[in-house]
Amino acid sequence: MSIASVALSPVLEESLNFPGGFSSQYGPCSSESILVYLAVAGSLIPMCIRKSDSIALVKLRITSRKGFFVKKLKLVSKGRELARNSSSVRDYGLSDGNVLHLVLKLSDLLAITVRTECGKEFELHVERNKNVGYVKQQIAKKGKAFVDLKDQELICDGEELEDQRLINDICKYDDAELHLLVRKSAKVRTKSVMKELVFSIEALKENEKVAGVSEHQWGAISVGHQVTERLPLQRDFLLEPIFKFEIEQPLVIKNLIKSTFDGLESGNGPIQSSEGSGGAYFMQDSSALKYVSVFKPMDEEPMAANNPRGLPLSIDGEGLKKGTRVGEGAFREVAAYILDYPRSGRPSLYHREKGYHGEKGFAGVPPTVLVNCLHRGFHHPEGYNVKTGSLQMFVKNIGSCEDMGPRAFPVNEVHKISVLDIRLVNADRHAGNILISKDHEDGQIVLVPIDHGYCLPENFEECTFDWLYWPQAKEPYSPETIDYIRSLDAEEDIELLKFHGWKIKHECARTLQISTMLLKKGAERGLTPFAIGSIMCRETLKRESVIEQIVQEAAEFVLPGTSEVAFLESVSLIMDNYLDQLSP
Repeated sequence: MSIASVALSPVLEESLNFPGGFSSQYGPCSSESILVYLAVAGSLIPMCIRKSDSIALVKLRITSRKGFFVKKLKLVSKGRELARNSSSVRDYGLSDGNVLHLVLKLSDLLAITVRTECGKEFELHVERNKNVGYVKQQIAKKGKAFVDLKDQELICDGEELEDQRLINDICKYDDAELHLLVRKSAKVRTKSVMKELVFSIEALKENEKVAGVSEHQWGAISVGHQVTERLPLQRDFLLEPIFKFEIEQPLVIKNLIKSTFDGLESGNGPIQSSEGSGGAYFMQDSSALKYVSVFKPMDEEPMAANNPRGLPLSIDGEGLKKGTRVGEGAFREVAAYILDYPRSGRPSLYHREKGYHGEKGFAGVPPTVLVNCLHRGFHHPEGYNVKTGSLQMFVKNIGSCEDMGPRAFPVNEVHKISVLDIRLVNADRHAGNILISKDHEDGQIVLVPIDHGYCLPENFEECTFDWLYWPQAKEPYSPETIDYIRSLDAEEDIELLKFHGWKIKHECARTLQISTMLLKKGAERGLTPFAIGSIMCRETLKRESVIEQIVQEAAEFVLPGTSEVAFLESVSLIMDNYLDQLSP
């Protein structure tokens, strides 16, 4: 992931001949155009765009630029993501002198060719975010002569590379060289040419590695009325769950924490993800052969103080999405898991206290827990400190929904995610944060929703659902799904979140109550996910959604000082009038 700053300034005639710049498809920049400067790796690349250009067109022209291998990108201006591709540059109020931040996700897959001195050659495909240890494992699988991993060491420019070193960090230059130390004769040389790496292998003398370990004494900690347990061990890392003693954590959460702890204890540090606009780290198991969890620190969220992507600090504390606050993403991640009740229905208070989430949730949100974690592998620009964040189980997958056409997805899988998103007013549901997995028993496609840091916002302004225009969204809910929707209770949800320690704001609680009301009323009337979702999402950036209009009308209808109950009753009446017109 790299960050590019884009400055918009008045059109300058001499800038049109900037070496390597984008040529304007409109010819010379006109008075309706603005000149965009893409700052990438220290170079400025000018690009003329029209104020009437859609955000999608701007992104397309960036991705089509020679030298850019971009799977997806995000544009951020004035602390707000330009997420609506159909909206224009003018809609977002961009003008001369504005600064955009470009978040680019480079193509992750690298083709690696391995050659030995005896003439054998084979090819590997390795993601940029994989580490040296993973490459060793792949070489061992391909080359029988290199089975013993203890005999392998990689050297780059005379420096020994540790197993946790990322391939992307090593291969920054076209002439990067690696030497694999093995007992058998071989030679390793790598050269990265755009997306391809070529390995050769050479035998050297074995060197012994001695690693110093600093000590950290674990103790007890309390966060408000929440408390956690720490093991009385000395380590150079820390991992502790944050929860109330009276809540018995389900076995799946205990195993999640244990497997993550075992990986850190074995020396397998976090691996930073190349995706997203905030800090996210893959946590490995004790063997370093697979990921077991994903950690997202609060202080590395988009617009937060220690954001590793270079995004500007939020001036007023508002998050990347309207109605969210910087530093609350971890709470929302955990809230999505807590509120994803299993198909058996809404649990009783007894089961809440006893950790009812041993059963898979209706939408399949991966098990998530709030933790404190300390490790030098995180982003520490101003000191080595404990980080609080969400720890979510890593889900083995074959990609995301942006890698496959939506027609292949089962209807019930799309519907379960629609229920979750409508209910939680998800402001960031796109195809990239719905993983595609396979059922272990029958091999059927299973969709797994992740990234819920922008759910439960204070308003409906940024509510967006990519699944809204998938064909499954126009199919009616099944009787089983409708029964599940009937069991939902927003008041109980709010009390549950408070019980788990999140003092949910009044505005967030209100959106949850209204969205749940809409979901239940719409489902009872036989409305499809498309029909209900269309009520919640804006058609254009400037035009308010139907649900926003309903809320505004209710606010104008009630008298000042009216109770929240009376206000919600007003919303219910106005909503009924609107839905009755849509009912089939």
